[in-house]
Amino acid sequence: MPEPRKTTKEPPSPIVFIVDDDVSMREALTDLFRSMKFDVEAFDSAAAFLEKANLDRHGCLLLDVRLPGTSGLDFQMQLERVGNRMPIIFMTGFGDIPMSVRAMKAGAVDFLTKPFKEQDILDAVAQAMERDASRRRESAQNEAVSSLAEQLTPREREVMGAVVRGLMNKQIAYELGISEVTVKLHRGNVMRKMEARSVADLVRKAELIGEKFRPPVS
Repeated sequence: MPEPRKTTKEPPSPIVFIVDDDVSMREALTDLFRSMKFDVEAFDSAAAFLEKANLDRHGCLLLDVRLPGTSGLDFQMQLERVGNRMPIIFMTGFGDIPMSVRAMKAGAVDFLTKPFKEQDILDAVAQAMERDASRRRESAQNEAVSSLAEQLTPREREVMGAVVRGLMNKQIAYELGISEVTVKLHRGNVMRKMEARSVADLVRKAELIGEKFRPPVS
């Protein structure tokens, strides 16, 4: 009897969140992005978005500048304060240069003035999706390296810090008050546990962990 075929669960499609109190704009954008095979969720206020949206999804946010109860720019800052880094594309019928500069400095992908061309919003969303994908890859890499670092003993972490600062084994031995043979042993354990192919690879991984392992600026 043949074994049942194993199926792999497909990841969900990227999602485009739309927050705009203009119902005709919400409907038009929803139709556009669904025709491009994106998942779409549309909301008429920032409060509704926060209440119902899954902010862990891979996607981006199309955000109107003028919303009931708050401005899109203030909402951008609110999301930043709670640690949400979903890429934002602003839409407005009343944009001006200072407003767009403020939005872009705060990390917006684009600032589009209504009415905009379909291709302009499609290009902006493509850029936003790539930014979000890149951020997620970086986050996953950081988590993987942090997991490797958790295997290190306190002494191995000290040796790792010294290695990425560019110290030789003899210098590390003197700094830590241990023998050079012991340094070599710890160093080998660090390279193995961190799955580092070279000192340069170890430095790169140390930088992902945090500032405490960064080589000093000369």
